Amino acid sequence: MAERPFIVGNWKMNGTRSMLSEARAIDRASQRLMKVEVALAPPYTLIHAVHKEVEQIGVGAQDCHPAEGTAHTGDVSAAMVLDAGAKFVILGHSERRQGHGEDDSMVKSKAASAIAAGLRIIICCGESEAVRDAGEEESFVLGQIRASLPDDLDNAAATLTIAYEPIWAIGTGKTPSAENVGAMHRAIRALLVQLYGEEHGAAVRILYGGSVKPDNALELLGADEVGGALVGGASLTAESFLGIVLAAAELPE
Repeated sequence: MAERPFIVGNWKMNGTRSMLSEARAIDRASQRLMKVEVALAPPYTLIHAVHKEVEQIGVGAQDCHPAEGTAHTGDVSAAMVLDAGAKFVILGHSERRQGHGEDDSMVKSKAASAIAAGLRIIICCGESEAVRDAGEEESFVLGQIRASLPDDLDNAAATLTIAYEPIWAIGTGKTPSAENVGAMHRAIRALLVQLYGEEHGAAVRILYGGSVKPDNALELLGADEVGGALVGGASLTAESFLGIVLAAAELPE
């Protein structure tokens, strides 16, 4: 597992320039919490502004189009988000898969385009409540990951992060137990080692996401093979997001 936990804030469709003060506060605090790698993924309109405002934290995008620069009105390519200041991109979030009809093959195409442009990728995966109730969550999630990863990922540890986000826990206030989170993360780790070998597969960070808050962060981050968190609503203010970062800083080395 990577040395430092990776805590990523996904602002989703939230944020105007007035929220730059929150980004600055997160950045200042992160300079004192070097045990944790911290990043924000603001909406496209704020990528460049956040990139210009911060010094310590990483800045990423929430999505990109798989094409490089063709007639796709309203879309944004991987090269564009890189040019705006993003260093990574979140791909395959359930809100994209469900709300925009993105399947695994689309996520795979986007991942290949992002890597070619020089971005790191965070590939999201997660099951619905119906899949979990049927006892098929592990096979579903592992299949989703396999089908979403690009074929030519030469150095997985340097390029790839996986974010496990059970759909039923995103924005609902429901969270799986630390034991359930650990079980899924162990299964994902075994798949990564199978795909990329012991050295590279063991070094890929696997984040947990889904109703992560300051009051449950320490327990979730302490589960087996959890290398950080992908945080939604709790990342919109410095106060709540830094509570999660502080929890990550308390983890034993």
